[in-house]
Amino acid sequence: MRRFTIAAAAVLLSGCYTYPYYPYYPYYGYAATTTTVASPPSFDKSWDAALGAAADAGVQVTQADRSTGRISGVKAGAPVTIDLRPQANNTLQVVFNAPGSTESGPTLNERWLAAYERRMGR
Repeated sequence: MRRFTIAAAAVLLSGCYTYPYYPYYPYYGYAATTTTVASPPSFDKSWDAALGAAADAGVQVTQADRSTGRISGVKAGAPVTIDLRPQANNTLQVVFNAPGSTESGPTLNERWLAAYERRMGR
C-alpha cells in the first residue's frame, strides 16, 4: 500500500508545472506600443540580444547604458526605449516602448520582438 501511495503521489506531482508569467499589455489602437518579455536571468545575453534586435528593426541607438539597463534611440523620428529590469523572482524583464511609432503590418514592436526572440534562440 505504501509503494502505491508514493507512486500515485509522484504521478500527480509530475503534472504540477507552472509556466512563467508573461505580463500582457493590450493594444487599444493608439500609437504607443509596449512589449514586455520575461527572460532568463542572463543579463549579458539579454542585453546583447536587445541591442542587436534594435539594430535589426532599424532603430538608431543614441544611448546604451548597461549599468542602468536602458537603451534609447529613434526610428523614423519616433523615440524608442528598451529597459532591462531584474525582477525579485530571478527573471529579467525586458520592456520595449515606442510611443510615437506609426509603423504597421508588422509594427516596429512586432519586428523588434521577433528579432529579440531570434537572437535569444527561441
